[in-house]
Amino acid sequence: MRPRTLRTALATFTAGLAAAGCLTAAGPAAAQERHPANACSSAVSLTGFSDALDKTTYDGTYVGNLSALAPGRRGSLAALSDRSSLFRLDARTLRPRDVVPLADENGAALDAEGLVADTDGSYLVSSETEPSVRRYSRTGELLGRLPVPDDLRTAPEGRARANGSFEGLTLLPGGRTLLASMEYPLDGDPADLVRFQTWQRTGHGHFRLGAQYTYRTDPGLGVSEVTAVPGGRLLVLERGFTAGVGNTVRLHLADRPGRGTALHKRLLADLADCPALGATAKQPQPNPLLDNFEGMAVTGRSGGRTDVLVVSDDNQNAVQTTRFLRLRVRV
Repeated sequence: MRPRTLRTALATFTAGLAAAGCLTAAGPAAAQERHPANACSSAVSLTGFSDALDKTTYDGTYVGNLSALAPGRRGSLAALSDRSSLFRLDARTLRPRDVVPLADENGAALDAEGLVADTDGSYLVSSETEPSVRRYSRTGELLGRLPVPDDLRTAPEGRARANGSFEGLTLLPGGRTLLASMEYPLDGDPADLVRFQTWQRTGHGHFRLGAQYTYRTDPGLGVSEVTAVPGGRLLVLERGFTAGVGNTVRLHLADRPGRGTALHKRLLADLADCPALGATAKQPQPNPLLDNFEGMAVTGRSGGRTDVLVVSDDNQNAVQTTRFLRLRVRV
């Protein structure tokens, strides 16, 4: 999204791969567990970053404004642009393989923010315009639309603020529960409380409305992405921006939905504490590695840790960067 004052360089991924190699070369196993190489915290380490797609085009389409990621089939990675384009990337090199335009029922572009690659090869895409969740085929045909509670609709129809509704989308393990995260509170809710809406898959493969949950953000931050990890708990990316200072980006681990209506969390890492690994920023940042991060996907698991890929939305802005981070997370 293009948030209120959110803004947002060319680093090679070779440095990141070298950093990843250090994970197996530094000290005894117990020490690595307490202090992982390139640590952002005791639970998160940075294994690399890439700016290779920054300010590039593919097949005539700008490769940026990336707001969501989803692992695909046969080593592919889907990346969603909030300007209504779906890219399929090589999961290893991050190079685009193809691009598919998306549109609503009237042929208009979406403010697309959340993405799930479903088991049948179709895509579930959330837009914060209405907000909505739609299903698309692999080639971009609109296949259907999920119901949305009235109070989550954008004002004046509902209580959601413009440009602050469905920002994250994830499918829980087992594929039965879909979850969308609101970015900011509803009108009338506490300033730190956001809603997570779920849908349950029926026997015919459709989704019906499910339970709604509450989640408390850190002061001044909104939820930019949510991703389920094996076991069903949620990685939650919280993000904010202060002019003249830069971005705040924190990674939390929240409860698995289903036990009560309030989801509790614990901080895994403030990304300002990650090593910069040579990254540069085009405007003030607490750490030059930081940018407007709002897409996230689990890409694998190794050595007892979960591999997570994070991407920033450059808003097609000269002082922001399309940047991928590779994290290794202990959950």
